[in-house]
Amino acid sequence: MRIALIHALAHSVAPINDAMASDWPEAVRMNLLDDSLSVDLARTASAGGNGLDAAMHQRFEDLCAYAEGTGAQAILFTCSAFGPCIEAAAARRPHLPVLKPNEAMVADAVASGVQVGLIASFAPTLQSMPAEFPASTPLRTALAEGAMAAMDRGDGTAHDEAVWAAAQALLAQGCRVIALAQFSMARAAPLLRQRLPASVPVLTTPDSAVAALRRRLVPGG
Repeated sequence: MRIALIHALAHSVAPINDAMASDWPEAVRMNLLDDSLSVDLARTASAGGNGLDAAMHQRFEDLCAYAEGTGAQAILFTCSAFGPCIEAAAARRPHLPVLKPNEAMVADAVASGVQVGLIASFAPTLQSMPAEFPASTPLRTALAEGAMAAMDRGDGTAHDEAVWAAAQALLAQGCRVIALAQFSMARAAPLLRQRLPASVPVLTTPDSAVAALRRRLVPGG
């Protein structure tokens, strides 16, 4: 089973590969990274534009076509701010599982039946991802201020503390499940689980995505 993992942030590569190695070690992984995707989207958003334009859609179509051409039997995107581009590419491939990074975690969060606290470290994610939740889901969002910059300079501790600060704010607003939007944020999950009440689950995109892919592709998985 060959799974293509497509990334827009270098920080996303390790978390999903770690989750795959732990939870589905027999799967063959291939990694495609285009870190200009996130840079271009952030630049366009800061200028007040919509980065998910026709050109961006074509870039995602090209990435999917390349992965499919290598023999990949499923594609998992790890970039959470590009939902419409991924949906369009998936619609052209009904024969091939093409998963958005968040869809499995969103399903897990919604199934909890409580108010969900969604934390992102990449600001454009909070513009696109809430629409992936059903309108009936009580949802609060928070940006982990400075977390992405901390990861960029290699300060994992500062990253995790920024995520923790956002989680505290959401807990105070009544959230009873915490969902971490970016794959790169999975590294903060152990700290949150240690500090949050045991009754508050912490969901990560890599763990939910691997479990969903395995259920979908492996009989009895």
